[in-house]
Amino acid sequence: MFFMRKPQPAAGMSPQDAVQAAKEDKVTLIDVREHNEVAMSGKAKGALHIPLMRLRDMADPRHPDFHPALETAGSIAVYCASGARSHHARELLRQMGYDDVHNIGGLGHWVQAGGELER
Repeated sequence: MFFMRKPQPAAGMSPQDAVQAAKEDKVTLIDVREHNEVAMSGKAKGALHIPLMRLRDMADPRHPDFHPALETAGSIAVYCASGARSHHARELLRQMGYDDVHNIGGLGHWVQAGGELER
């Protein structure tokens, strides 16, 4: 039997905290799912879409594909479908020097916490 694991928030950022921080423009949300997943379900309102396979390049300021929104990112919250890929994304970003990174789980956790979606 499969049970959806609760995300293990780093430094206490829960999906509810992320929803509130996003409303206050205090967090950069990153959706690390694949393009087809985002096309099917939408993404968290205001989230950057950076698939996990592209995250290393797009988060590296030396790379030509660096995403400019990450230049001034303070707190970062990452999510995927269930929390597994966002766990890897959090670890990768921390290894790259981003200190304030949180895995908030899956898109379903965002929605359950009252977060809005956009297509």
